[in-house]
Amino acid sequence: MTTASIKPNRKNRIHRDVTFPIVNTIILVLLMFVTLYPVINTVAYSFNDGTDALRGNIGLWPRVFSLKSYESILQDNAVYQAAFISASKTVIITLLNLFWTGMLAFTLSRKEYVLRKFITTVMVLTMYVNAGLIPNYLLISKTLHLSKSYWVYVIPTMFSCFNMIVIRTYITGLPDALVESARIDGAGDIRVYWQIIFPLCMPVLATVALFVAVGSWNSWFDTHLYCGGQKNLHSLQYLLKMKLATTQASANAAKTSADALKSTTQTTPITIRCAITVISTVPILVVYPFLQRYFVTGMALGSVKG
Repeated sequence: MTTASIKPNRKNRIHRDVTFPIVNTIILVLLMFVTLYPVINTVAYSFNDGTDALRGNIGLWPRVFSLKSYESILQDNAVYQAAFISASKTVIITLLNLFWTGMLAFTLSRKEYVLRKFITTVMVLTMYVNAGLIPNYLLISKTLHLSKSYWVYVIPTMFSCFNMIVIRTYITGLPDALVESARIDGAGDIRVYWQIIFPLCMPVLATVALFVAVGSWNSWFDTHLYCGGQKNLHSLQYLLKMKLATTQASANAAKTSADALKSTTQTTPITIRCAITVISTVPILVVYPFLQRYFVTGMALGSVKG
């Protein structure tokens, strides 16, 4: 190969090395903008005056700044009771789900356990075969008598088969020598799990915790089914949903009443909806950065393998 032919190849290689980072950066910036724009636009609407928001075309910043939407939501004392219910049940459900799911995942990951394949198969079948809403409602409300009780949020959600499979797959990938050496030293199964397996499972446990916490925090249908008449047991999501429905009804009534229209000029369904979205999302956004590094690692290592 001559020197003349080497130089063009080197130039092409340098050109590719420079072009790829530039193109990659441009694509990622565009994707970031496409992802963030709806979020920022929702925040802008939530801080905008209701009447002005009806005109539309609000971009990344409020056109007429107003806190009336947040004041309309937060001035109700029931919101704080509902927030406590949502926060407490989210913490309790997450801890119990990790406890029971992690213990069972460790048990089913042990090759010496004779029934592990049978039990795993039965549990996986529950992911594909579901009796439906009405049998679940009858089971929880009539058989277990959990309706109109705080425990209706906790007991039915203490275990997840999908989360168990994720954790079990992660534990299976850990070296067997760790467990064998602990048992040589006289450690039992409980000690092996809590002192060896549990600390090593932090990435996948943090991932599962995020799944469970987000699902519990965002749930409202369970309140609608079992605790709709118990105001002291309303979750934040359910209360905000009812608040949005009330605002929408008031807006519809305002169309036929000048006085009602005048009284609802500061807040409209669109600004209330956006304010509700922001209030519901902020707690998860606060928690996520602390779990992000575990979340990425857990998703990679705890994924279901062939």
